[in-house]
Order: sequence, then C-alpha cells, then structure tokens
Amino acid sequence: MLDELLGQRVVVDLRSPFVCLGMLARFDDLYLELHDADLHDLRDTATSRENYVAASVNTGVKRNRQRVLLARAEVAAIARLEDVVDE
Repeated sequence: MLDELLGQRVVVDLRSPFVCLGMLARFDDLYLELHDADLHDLRDTATSRENYVAASVNTGVKRNRQRVLLARAEVAAIARLEDVVDE
C-alpha cells in the first residue's frame, strides 16, 4: 500500500500534536522518510490540524526540512496530499 505513495506528496498525521507534509522518498519497517517536508507542531498555532492541512493544499507546503524521518509507530494516518478535501 505504501508503495503506491512513493514519490508523491503526502500528509502524515502523527499520534502527537504534529503533522508532516512532504514527498515520501522511502520507508522501511521502522521509519518513513519524507523530503522537502513541513514538520508542523500544532501547539504553535490556534489552527486545527484539518485547517492547517487544507490551507497547505491551497498555498503549498511550507518546507522547513530537506529530509525528515518519522517513526512508523507514531503514525496515525497517511494520505496523498491531493486526496485532502476541504468541505
């Protein structure tokens, strides 16, 4: 299933108050590797997770990491960024 997302821009919801957007470069049993990523701490803003992600779809990913590794054990959900709906 993750194979279908390789090379695509994704949004990764984490169990913590973080969300990460970027291009899925690779994965293994322990980590997801995203490139040109925005690792966003939702505690830094009053914006909800859903509103932040929807805004990023419209305005573009605000890259703050060239490369980030995310622990798969912390991942709640992953989806293609283009599959995010704003309704």
